[in-house]
Amino acid sequence: MDIQALTHFFMWCSIINFGILLFLGLVFLLAPNLTYKLQSMFIPISRETFNVIFYSFIGFFKVIVLVFNVVPWIVLEIMA
Repeated sequence: MDIQALTHFFMWCSIINFGILLFLGLVFLLAPNLTYKLQSMFIPISRETFNVIFYSFIGFFKVIVLVFNVVPWIVLEIMA
């Protein structure tokens, strides 16, 4: 695999993962009660705990995407 193919791969990984991040944010922004009700059917949890868990997941997912997708893409862009 050459640098150009890796650059293209990481670019698309970044786009897809930020799309997923945007989708999750919009779902929680536009339908927070529905999201909570669906999850509380499976796991009995308070609303405050659910909010903390969900926002922590979004933050963790954002950091993971930045570290493992965006940073390699930027480095490969600089190298190419």
